Amino acid sequence: MGKADVEDSHLPEKVKPPDGGWGWIVLLGCFVITGFSYAFPKAVSVYFKELMYDFHVGYSDTAWISSIMLAMLYGTGPLCSIMVNQFGCRPVMLVGGLLASSGMILASFTTNIIELYLTAGMLTGLGMALNFQPSLIMLGSYFDKRRPLANGLAAAGSPVFLSALSPLGQVLLEKFGWRGGFLIMGGLLLNCCTCGAVMRPLENSMKKKEKVQDKYEAKEMLPMGGRTEEVISTMDSTKKSKKAKKKKQKKGKKLLDFSIFKDRGFVIYAITKFIMVLGLFVPPILLVNYAKDIGVPDKEAAFLLSVIGFVDIFSRPSCGMFAGLKWVRPHVGYLFSFALLFNGLTDIISARANTYTTLIIFCIFFGISYGMVGALQFEVLMAIIGSQKFSSAIGLVLLIEAFAVLIGPPSAGRLVDALKKYDVIFYLAGSEVVLSSLFLAIASYCCLNRAEKMTSQPEHSPPNGGSSETEEAESDAQEAEERPGDNHLQSHSVNDAGGDAVNHLPENRNTDRVGRPDGDGTVMGSCHIDQIVERDSF
Repeated sequence: MGKADVEDSHLPEKVKPPDGGWGWIVLLGCFVITGFSYAFPKAVSVYFKELMYDFHVGYSDTAWISSIMLAMLYGTGPLCSIMVNQFGCRPVMLVGGLLASSGMILASFTTNIIELYLTAGMLTGLGMALNFQPSLIMLGSYFDKRRPLANGLAAAGSPVFLSALSPLGQVLLEKFGWRGGFLIMGGLLLNCCTCGAVMRPLENSMKKKEKVQDKYEAKEMLPMGGRTEEVISTMDSTKKSKKAKKKKQKKGKKLLDFSIFKDRGFVIYAITKFIMVLGLFVPPILLVNYAKDIGVPDKEAAFLLSVIGFVDIFSRPSCGMFAGLKWVRPHVGYLFSFALLFNGLTDIISARANTYTTLIIFCIFFGISYGMVGALQFEVLMAIIGSQKFSSAIGLVLLIEAFAVLIGPPSAGRLVDALKKYDVIFYLAGSEVVLSSLFLAIASYCCLNRAEKMTSQPEHSPPNGGSSETEEAESDAQEAEERPGDNHLQSHSVNDAGGDAVNHLPENRNTDRVGRPDGDGTVMGSCHIDQIVERDSF
């Protein structure tokens, strides 16, 4: 064995997530990014009345600002995946933070609604998208055993920031106007750059430690004076050659891996998310208007969303802790299906709520179920697809959700205008979420569990099967080629045991293992000796 083999033994193929340490700082950054990404498009609605007055437009025109932000957040998923696979998470997040901040700063100098669409809508939405997706990827790389808890804590950033940004926006509007408010909001979005800066790549930090450790071990194990420097220089040269090979592999790496569609679990998850998003966001969007139509005062109607947000803050971390239990985590997909079923049934049962008290009860249960869905959705995707292909998977899933977001809430609004009945919308939205729950549970049981059982049966077959033994023989042959020093030692040991004729035994060892058990080695050995003597006689 050479020096390169010794060096390879110190380098693990895959760096294990630390499940702590610097990962908690990464979790804090993901918490802030998630809060800005989900809460900021809703918090901007505080400025809509002033924008309507200054630009002489209607409410639907100003509402397009939030819609464009959300469309950019979901629809640019594949673009974010390509950029992350090409440049890494930290550079993409730094650029995204600058874009998000500059969009709001430029929006404070606009003179018409179209310019607001381009700045506050598209530019800020693109910046938040470039921050949101890489933060989830980094979170999955730093956490494994505690990943459900980490996802739940990061998802709690959405209700926390929503409850903070809306009152802050109202205060800024009263003191500085909408232009000053946009300018200060743009400054707050610069915190996304700070969050991106703490997203330290895990492999680089581990390689630095291994490099120092290798040099220290070389000096300790090889006390040869000046020759230690030669050994270290040879180790550095081999590492440089490996880095060059890795760079070539990165150049040939796929920017967007569409092979994940071959995974049944991913296809089931993508269809589930599409059906779910059609009805998940409809009740909170129409809740305030529905409460006003049944006679609830404006302030009390707005308080309903605060109830959902307050319950959601505690629901997400609690669900993450529960999903991280040893006996629950293997079945996290079914827990996600239960959360969807809980949410859908809450919508259907509360469709007849016509008093403020019943609406409060609906908001409590909706906040619990909505928080469970938010805490589990990305954890299930990570469990299905793994961390290696997660960057491509989440980009494609967000693109699929973008189509559902553009279809679901606008269609519900048109039905309300046509039917003048909110209960029909609650029934429809709840039925869509229940359908997604049933599809996920049934498809996972029929397509995934049965497939796993079918593939696990050949593993329990007896060891005398021909296919498995030939595979073992091939693997032994490969090991023999890769370790010439070991084969050399084996040949010497055989020579010492039985003369020149027995030197042919190592060549036929693999065929013997395929044909018969190892216990019959003596008999087979005598047969081979006879055959060799006969061939020599000819």
